[in-house]
Amino acid sequence: MKLNIEGQLEDLWLGIDIFQNELDFNISDEGIKVKVEKVEEAIEVIFSEGQGIIRYTNRNNFFRALGIFIDSLRKKKSFAIIEKPQFDAIGITLDVSRNAVMKPEIVKKLLKKMALMGINTFKLYTEDIYEVHGEPYFGYMRGRYTFQELKEMDNYADVFGIEMIACIQTLGHMEQFLKWENTKDLRDTSEVLLVDNDKTYEFIEKMIVSATSPLRSKRVHIGMDEADTLGSGTYMRRNGYQDRIQILNRHLKRVLEITRKHNLKPMMWSDMFFQLRSTENKYYDLNVSTAEQSMKDMAKDVQLVYWDYYHSDEDFYHKFIKKHQEMCDMPIFAGGIWTWCGMGVNYGRTFSTTNAALKACKEEGVKEIFATIWGDDGSENNFFYTLLGLQLFAEHGYSRELDNAKLENRIKFCTGIEMQAFVDLKYLDEIPGCTPENPESFNPSKYLLWQDILMGLFDKQIDGLDLSKHYENLELKMRGYKEQYKEDRIIFEVPEKLCAVLKIKSDIGIRIKRAWDKKDLATLKHIVENDLHSLYNNIEELRKTHRNQWMETYKPFGWEVLDIRYGGLMARVESAKQRLSDYLENKIDTIEELEQERLKFPFPNEYENCRLAYCNKYQRIVTTGVF
Repeated sequence: MKLNIEGQLEDLWLGIDIFQNELDFNISDEGIKVKVEKVEEAIEVIFSEGQGIIRYTNRNNFFRALGIFIDSLRKKKSFAIIEKPQFDAIGITLDVSRNAVMKPEIVKKLLKKMALMGINTFKLYTEDIYEVHGEPYFGYMRGRYTFQELKEMDNYADVFGIEMIACIQTLGHMEQFLKWENTKDLRDTSEVLLVDNDKTYEFIEKMIVSATSPLRSKRVHIGMDEADTLGSGTYMRRNGYQDRIQILNRHLKRVLEITRKHNLKPMMWSDMFFQLRSTENKYYDLNVSTAEQSMKDMAKDVQLVYWDYYHSDEDFYHKFIKKHQEMCDMPIFAGGIWTWCGMGVNYGRTFSTTNAALKACKEEGVKEIFATIWGDDGSENNFFYTLLGLQLFAEHGYSRELDNAKLENRIKFCTGIEMQAFVDLKYLDEIPGCTPENPESFNPSKYLLWQDILMGLFDKQIDGLDLSKHYENLELKMRGYKEQYKEDRIIFEVPEKLCAVLKIKSDIGIRIKRAWDKKDLATLKHIVENDLHSLYNNIEELRKTHRNQWMETYKPFGWEVLDIRYGGLMARVESAKQRLSDYLENKIDTIEELEQERLKFPFPNEYENCRLAYCNKYQRIVTTGVF
């Protein structure tokens, strides 16, 4: 396709040149004439009588408009499409602090997809994943970004009109740095910085300067969420018990002095304002009053970020947004793409929470929204599984009401992959016995992968479910997607290999225990000679495939954790095989683990009537022993 683009192009040419290869078009004087105009309110994409018009409001949504124009031109003889942006900012917060540090060249690949989607704001969530001058242990052996790497990514983001904002922590979530002995003067507890300590604020200033100086944006996210142990360690020993609200007040005041000094515009997570005032010690407490002057005083110089990944009730979002608006003129909303429970994506819960939240945001006049992508417990997931979630946020951002047919078309155009292929990733966890759309966020693919065969801590949960057939069918489906989307096979290879493991391992502990109780030696012998051998090989295939995916997407730091997990899993399979063989050969009289009764894995009361379980802590999954 040849296009002759002319008009108000300003600084768009570099991005247009990049997308010539991405979208398979050429700029030529002989091409279809496309007039480009910058306007105030809406995106317009028009083609009629052999000529085109693209009207855009900012540099970022020009590239969304360009993509829509090219996609429509390939399908229709004429068209007139109008989109009105619903938010000033549609952004991503990408967690690179739980071991998976995305390579700068992969960040650039992501930025191109963001531009096509019309996403204009980007935050890398970096607890200690950036260099701080004079602090060699800050991010040591963790894959921290250099000044130059951050600057390079910011420069590339700017080509597409994407604002890159520093996103750090200045109170809690600092355990990866505070674990070093030379940080004891900064440490209140193992994860919280010591408030009212001059050395702490000298250190915070160095962090803020280091994180923001490579970037154009003067905005900065200063964190301060989930600091549950604030004031309870060194601070209490030095000062006695003090009201934690007052401690937070003083700390925030000192941090804001630093941001003002450097002409920065801060934002922070809002949960501590609510949790510290809640009689139930919880964030989402509708009974917490936001009329207190002290809350308004704290929030007047900082934007509050209301994060919520949990509610599917639109009315709750309306109420909680209003509470934030009482404290802050322009609160930001952060929703979640459910990636943090293992290797799958809970798209059922992602859609239900996002649709409710963003509808409320539009009605309440929220101007900025973010999709957060977290990597809890070692980042077993891969970022590129989340592209459908990003598209969902983007399509909400350009339409008052979500059009599902348009969402399907847009995800295919922006990624080259059908929507259903992404949706099917949810079936790693949405298994037989699970409520449709998995609203409880059960994550069986994680605990069935890592749990010990001889101990079967989760076997009681899945006894009687035909999971072998479920994972065998899903394996075939993932293999089909892998072959269909060869250029993006990285997305489907690990799920395929995981299913190959789980079609054997999901119920092997149950089969072993049942045969043991019946003293069915023939079945035990078959499991030893066939199933455990195949399982061991399949785990090794999964490990290698997962390693390839990791090394292609992330820096190598952090993979050692998953290598150790896979190595431990394979060692335990070998040990199970050896112990069963010893029993079958009369070398030992019993296997004590198999004599133990299988109990249900305990979990919160709200799930007491549910069959399945949720557990996202590897060390809780693999053993009841000291880890």
